[in-house]
Amino acid sequence: MNYRECLDYLAGLGQELHGLRFGLEAITSILVELGRPHERYATAIVAGTNGKGSTCAMLASILESAGFRTGLYTSPHLVRVNERLRVNGREVSDAAFAAALSAVAATVEDLVGNGRLEKPPSFFEVLTAAAFQHFANAKVDFVVLEVGMGGRLDATNVTDARVAVITNIEFDHMEFLGPTLAAIAVEKAGIIKPHRAVISGAEDPEAAAVIRRCAMESRAPLLEMSKLARISNLQAVEGRYTFDLAFGSNHFAKLTSPLLGRFQIKNTAAAVAAACHLAEEGFKIPRRSIVQGLRAAVWPGRLEPILPRPLVLLDGAHNPAGARALATFIRQELGGRRLRLVYASMRDKAIGEISEVLFPLAEEVYLTHPEQARAASPEEILAALPSHAARIHVEPVPARALERACAASGVNDVVLAVGSLYLVGAIKKAQQAGTLQLPGLSGSAPAPPI
Repeated sequence: MNYRECLDYLAGLGQELHGLRFGLEAITSILVELGRPHERYATAIVAGTNGKGSTCAMLASILESAGFRTGLYTSPHLVRVNERLRVNGREVSDAAFAAALSAVAATVEDLVGNGRLEKPPSFFEVLTAAAFQHFANAKVDFVVLEVGMGGRLDATNVTDARVAVITNIEFDHMEFLGPTLAAIAVEKAGIIKPHRAVISGAEDPEAAAVIRRCAMESRAPLLEMSKLARISNLQAVEGRYTFDLAFGSNHFAKLTSPLLGRFQIKNTAAAVAAACHLAEEGFKIPRRSIVQGLRAAVWPGRLEPILPRPLVLLDGAHNPAGARALATFIRQELGGRRLRLVYASMRDKAIGEISEVLFPLAEEVYLTHPEQARAASPEEILAALPSHAARIHVEPVPARALERACAASGVNDVVLAVGSLYLVGAIKKAQQAGTLQLPGLSGSAPAPPI
């Protein structure tokens, strides 16, 4: 198949949550038939409710800085599916993507045809298998994997990861993962492997206890960041934090989190702790590579600034925990500046709870609708709000909503597009296509200061 045919093949499998089923049988069968590409390199795996993508990006950047040819597998993508598969920071080419996915598709056809697979695998299973195949083709040394959902039965969880990282655990995807934090933690803790270290950022006592028990049962060394990591000497410069970090025998002075927001400190610390453990395991990761890797790390769509005046930020906060962290950032870093929100959401999210956290902070809210099957219409969002206010506007096209919010703003104001990574992707796609009309905005503008 060529690249376009591969995209059509993936589209035929449905969107990622359509007909979702958990289990490792299908992905394992595919990978065994392909010659076990997932066993040809070392791996690290990261699960959690929020922050796992940021943590993955930082850890991958550290490994790359240390000289490892590093693969990074994340989800979802913002504009192109190629973004999910990166080697040393560069997304997979169309040709390499087509080669890997074609190999997977042919394998699936054989397995289904001879009855070894009852039915075709899901979108995410196929894409994950293609990622493992691509990384083998690219002869990487190390791959950092972001769990798609949960962990225990997620398609990424087929490798013997050298280190597992679990970021914060909050309520999200309860229809799949369970109604309590303890149940959700069981699924996240499923990435823990026997005798392999786990770095835990879980702070809720119930969730932390589950991870502690699972680590003990697997005889996996556990580093609980909330108990053992000491963060001090915090300094903020334009929304990015510098801090000292100590855990065990490791001490770092003046580490800088590469991403905006105080909440990123914990993700940065987790990535550093994972890198330090890998160094103790024999991977050559000098301290200078940790510092340099953090400086070089980027992660689009997470408080990403694209315009300075008015300041325009893109953020994918899509659950109550993410909304609370974002609200704290707004109060700490943007206090006193008038704020307008451009908001979209998937209909399966806690729209009412998120709106109660974020909407009171804004002078105006523009409701919009990215082209995605799961996206709630502006009317559905309005129906989910606790109360309707005159300051709410409806503009179905994301780029037009952002343009209207910016046109109503002064040069010292802030416009924040938030609520879904699909919204971020729609805006970035319009920016790249040149159809987002904002004064001073280019298709590849550097991130401005806040």
